[in-house]
Amino acid sequence: MNEDQLLQEADRRARSYVSGADQRRVFPDTREIAALAGFDEPLPKRGFAAAETIALMDDLGSPATVASNGPNYFGFVIGASLPVAAAAERLAIAWDQCASTEDGSPAAYAIEKQASKWLLEILDLPRSSAVAFGTSATACGLSCLAAARAALLARKGWDVVQDGLYGAPEVKVVVPASTHVTVRKALQVLGFGWNRVIKAPVDDKGRILPEQLPELDANTLLVLQAGEVNTGEFDDFANIIPRAKAARAWVHVDGAFGLWARAAPLLRDLTTGIEAADSWTTDGHKWLNTPYDGAMAICRDPQALARVMNSDAAYSSASADAQKNLTLEFSRRARGIPIWAALRSLGTSGVAELVTRHHTQAKRIGVALHEAGFEVLNRVVLNQVLVRGGDDAATQEILRRVQQSGSAWFGGTVWQERPAFRISLSSFRTEERHVDQLIDLLVRIGAKG
Repeated sequence: MNEDQLLQEADRRARSYVSGADQRRVFPDTREIAALAGFDEPLPKRGFAAAETIALMDDLGSPATVASNGPNYFGFVIGASLPVAAAAERLAIAWDQCASTEDGSPAAYAIEKQASKWLLEILDLPRSSAVAFGTSATACGLSCLAAARAALLARKGWDVVQDGLYGAPEVKVVVPASTHVTVRKALQVLGFGWNRVIKAPVDDKGRILPEQLPELDANTLLVLQAGEVNTGEFDDFANIIPRAKAARAWVHVDGAFGLWARAAPLLRDLTTGIEAADSWTTDGHKWLNTPYDGAMAICRDPQALARVMNSDAAYSSASADAQKNLTLEFSRRARGIPIWAALRSLGTSGVAELVTRHHTQAKRIGVALHEAGFEVLNRVVLNQVLVRGGDDAATQEILRRVQQSGSAWFGGTVWQERPAFRISLSSFRTEERHVDQLIDLLVRIGAKG
């Protein structure tokens, strides 16, 4: 089998996989998982035929995947891959570009540059901001927080890039008590000990209480949330950010999925005032429905990000806006290409429709489950439905039965120190009939499990 035939065979198998997404078990059964033992083989002395390798991957691997690229997956805010975004990714893989600089790939540079412009436009953020396409909100958040620390210390006359942190003034970090674990991880990697991070009190929806916000100053890094991971709620940006800016604090907004509410006119009010922050992170592989491993760091001051992320070398120098000088990666693939393809295919109206549709579906699920006797714990302001059964044991039993059913999947969580489960809407493949099926499944199980 030659190269062209091999690629055609892989594409045939991929298309077959995607076409069966609606009928596939959302989580594999024990037999399919047990079959993965077939991958446990000695490293061959002589390699197998390429077609045989692809066949093994599909025959054993495909049945044991989680069908997050389908319509019945409601866990972790993982969107499916829009066909145009997946197709763009395949073509970009064929290009096999090192998309670090314009010299490395003029095409990738131009497309990611356009994606940056469109992203700032659709999210209505300062148009001169830097946009870095990274792997995840964790990595992109780390980049923004590193830029924040360097900028705050520079105001104190300390150059963290040249002089490091030994002897540097301390940067005070304030986060919501409900902050996402990826923010905590990024802070830990940067050396901000978790015990020294100030956790601002939050209300029963997970939002910072403005009246209990700790004192802020010119050496403060304040993290706010657009889309609390359980409730989907938003901090009061219009109230808090002006206070932070008056104190000359740096404000970073963690908006892995919630920032996309800004693209939907009916939900935009949730983000009022967010544009005044200094940096933002969001994911493409959540609500924009691009292939996994694509996120964005957005920084109001491009130089603040470029100073800490710069990776110029004698053999590889580039402009400050080169992606290698804005992201953690030096050698990198062009993660902005699927973003560009999705935005060009959907347009502003398509993104707004996608976000609004999932919000409407989430509201419908919340109402139906409340009427069926479940305890719906949030207001369903976005795409998250936070639910409990009749008691803690029932909640755990409901979760177990849904996950074992194979017809739907969502995950458990802990809310206010008690078990709950979280239903997330973000896949473009999820239609009203899939929502009906989920509601019917839960009503049959019942709030008592």
